Amino acid sequence: MQLPKPHKILIVRTDRLGDVILSTPVIKNLRVAFPQAHIAFMCRPYTKAALEGNPYLDEVIVYDKYGKHKSTWASIKFSQDLRKKKFDWALILHPTNRAHLVTYFAKIPFRIGWDKKMGFLLTERLKHTKQQGRKHETEYTLDILKTLNIDTEDKTTYFPISEKADKKIEELLIKEGLEREEKFIVIHPSASCRSKRWPPDYFSKLVKALKEKTNLKIAVISAAEEKGVAQEIVEKNEVIDLRAKLAIAEVGSLLKRAELFISNDSGPVHIAAALNTPVISIFGRKDPGLSPLRWAPLGEASFYFHKDVGCIACASHNCLKGFLCLKAISPEEVLEAATRLIESRRI
Repeated sequence: MQLPKPHKILIVRTDRLGDVILSTPVIKNLRVAFPQAHIAFMCRPYTKAALEGNPYLDEVIVYDKYGKHKSTWASIKFSQDLRKKKFDWALILHPTNRAHLVTYFAKIPFRIGWDKKMGFLLTERLKHTKQQGRKHETEYTLDILKTLNIDTEDKTTYFPISEKADKKIEELLIKEGLEREEKFIVIHPSASCRSKRWPPDYFSKLVKALKEKTNLKIAVISAAEEKGVAQEIVEKNEVIDLRAKLAIAEVGSLLKRAELFISNDSGPVHIAAALNTPVISIFGRKDPGLSPLRWAPLGEASFYFHKDVGCIACASHNCLKGFLCLKAISPEEVLEAATRLIESRRI
């Protein structure tokens, strides 16, 4: 497809943290293709930390669809303000009704995305087959660039580190008793849905075994609303309890320093991978659209566990088998993988 060279490009992704991080290769490849263009990214408030400080971006535009811009009038006003910016292109990496409506009413001349959720409002549509999970999410996002005949020179993800977050983490770790260069492990036992959560007692057993095997201190993190998921781990083990204490930028600074990160399938997994921190991600659910093939952390030091326990169809959080797919992954095998990763770093 040949189009006039754009002067202003808007990338749109208003879903979750990990999704935004996996979309960052689009930013860099657009910058390589159009070095003089103004490139902006429209996202939700809590994901802006994954974008602010990205050297290939000129602007981050926050669309608060669950807060400030929730009402119809607020979204109309947002579209009017967006229209004043005079973007030539809008690349909508994840289909939502609001993303399509907002960019349509902003009168952006060229709007490309997926033919789903009012996709008829786009000027160029790609067939939506993401639910089939036939390739990685990053590859799906780059399909939009391929449609535009834009070369993909780099597929690596990116997460910015801020000096302010770095300073806070350094001070926090010293306060928690870690030496300045001391190695440590980070555990993230929460996730957005219980069908993604490895049993807390499994995490607790793993933490105990890791401490005995590696003699490294272990920090536990979680979002404020998921703090209770890790309660058993904190109560039964001597750990650095950082639950509900860190902003997204600070999670990045923490994971940059970590020797290893172990987590359920969640956004912080992709932060760690983008920072080249070794990561082990635990997947449940037999659903192609949610599989590791589509959502596994990227990078040479990124690993995952996922087991098929014979389900014909996944019932998600209404599982009738007690989330057997997650329970089939033992603390012992995760420990073995973790130990192997740590030892390889020490060679």
